[in-house]
Amino acid sequence: MLLALAVAATACDRADTRNAPDGVEEAATATDSATATSTGNARDTRGVVLFLGTSLTAGFGVGADNAWPAIIQQAIDSAGLPFRVVNAGLSGETSAGGLRRLDWSLQQPIEALVLELGANDGLRGLPVADMRANLDSILTRTHRRYPDAALVIAGMQAPPNLGARYTSAFTSTFRELAEKHDAALVPFLLEGVGGRPGMNQEDGIHPTAAGHEILAANAWRVLGPRLEARVAGRVR
Repeated sequence: MLLALAVAATACDRADTRNAPDGVEEAATATDSATATSTGNARDTRGVVLFLGTSLTAGFGVGADNAWPAIIQQAIDSAGLPFRVVNAGLSGETSAGGLRRLDWSLQQPIEALVLELGANDGLRGLPVADMRANLDSILTRTHRRYPDAALVIAGMQAPPNLGARYTSAFTSTFRELAEKHDAALVPFLLEGVGGRPGMNQEDGIHPTAAGHEILAANAWRVLGPRLEARVAGRVR
């Protein structure tokens, strides 16, 4: 696992082929893609569950239709819940990039935000304090705009070659932000996938379709009860 994370630090950075965080035009493209990969259309009255993330969310190598947010949509439909997934994943995205395109991503009202950002910050060894501030701002601004929206944070781990102090601070950031914002936490999104050859593509980093099934299961254990509680609250 640790060796795989170290290798990922180099290879995943190579997957950044679109410098989206630096331009509004690229951010618009990401949002257009998100709309295209969501179920429903402009007339769909189901509540939006927005997935804001990296290539893991975008479905690098397998396509958005096979990525874990799409599998979450299947779980939502199977449970008979009135929600639709909007996939705003972008390959190479950092926490700073996600913050820059947040307002664009929040143009339509949302019922829940699933935040999967920070992995590329860790892979590049960017300051944990900066990542924390960016994620904190995303959560704060989302809550300010949609106070009733559920918040879910996908926890990640940093490559061990960055040192114990960095990796410890990196990992704890997700837990601390979840506590601060009363958000649900997926402790480690890649649990059961990271470092397992059969669950990753040839690059050894990005999950296969089977790997995305596991990511979806990891996330659904946390997200599912939050969505069910929202529906139950409406019934009351």
